[in-house]
Amino acid sequence: MFTAMLPFIIILPAAGYSILAIWCAHRYFNRTSPLPDHAPPVSILKPVKGMDAESFENFASFCRQEYPVFQIIFAVSSEEDPVLPVIHRLMEEFPHIDITLVVDERKYGPNYKVCNLMNAYPQAKHDLIIICDSDIHVRPEYLRNVCAPFADPEVGLVTSLYRSPRVQGTATALEAMGFTVEMMPNVMVAIVLEGLTFALGASMAVRREALDAIGGFAALVDYLADDYQLGNQLFRAGWRLELSPHLVESVMKEETFSHVFSRQLRWYRTMRVSRPGGYAASGITQPFPAVLLALLISGGSLPGISAALLLYAVRSLNALIFSRRYLHDHLFPRWLWLLPIRDLLAFIKWGLSFFGNRVHWRGHYYRILRGGKMVDLEWDE
Repeated sequence: MFTAMLPFIIILPAAGYSILAIWCAHRYFNRTSPLPDHAPPVSILKPVKGMDAESFENFASFCRQEYPVFQIIFAVSSEEDPVLPVIHRLMEEFPHIDITLVVDERKYGPNYKVCNLMNAYPQAKHDLIIICDSDIHVRPEYLRNVCAPFADPEVGLVTSLYRSPRVQGTATALEAMGFTVEMMPNVMVAIVLEGLTFALGASMAVRREALDAIGGFAALVDYLADDYQLGNQLFRAGWRLELSPHLVESVMKEETFSHVFSRQLRWYRTMRVSRPGGYAASGITQPFPAVLLALLISGGSLPGISAALLLYAVRSLNALIFSRRYLHDHLFPRWLWLLPIRDLLAFIKWGLSFFGNRVHWRGHYYRILRGGKMVDLEWDE
């Protein structure tokens, strides 16, 4: 009897985690507290390097906000950056929007995105600051949703979940699936088990007073995971963090599998150095090794096959619920056949993240140090 049950025991952590994530998401999204009518002036900082997919439309979505007073500051490090004509066109087509362009090559540390933010920050006119990635597209009500929680003076930061409903081929589908079946479930579980202690880099709104209290952007410039560090440092300083239910869209361009794999390995190594204990423990919830072990232990017999099928029935249910009900990215059921492949690749990247500390980011190679700081290998040499 024990031999027959062993494959089901092996898959229990992964299956149980999927079910727990569904329950946590249900609990989060069924909150009934209405947002307060609070719309303070806000400065949006957009660090930019190079062109993304649909750059103009992404930028324009911030200009179309249904919000009383806001400012947009684009931060670029080079006069030769190909994105500059796009920003100039934006300024011409939206002359009524307060748009500032800062071109400044000064570097203060290895995180060049944060360097751009440091160069742009002196131009920010308002006490509420939003940092948003260049590939993000938002709906007109975005600012009202992310700024409203600041009616509570204890809130120091509001961050947003993101999705990628438009994919360009199998490689980008694999990446977008990660938001649906890994990133969002992990965030939901983290909120229930420990509360929100970190931020997500796609969209972060922060109170100027809180940012200055931790040392400003200079406190982040040596770290790879500047988003995690911003949220975590604010949390440790006593500020409350909030997760906005308003979803933003990460717009993807068509890429090769090798580019996607390299970027995701960087994310995995970033998570490993940011949350080492929790990241190592997450191995027991990885579905692919559970399926493989269940099949090996059972010798490919009926109990092992049944356990594998049961786990992927639960995984498929998890994917469908998050995709259709919460993220509304409609990736599933269309890409459901890719789920086992995606889980295999996730396990490979999880394993590889423990072997080596080099990452590639925006044309530069870095070595990650203990605690999440990094060194630009070109500078180091």
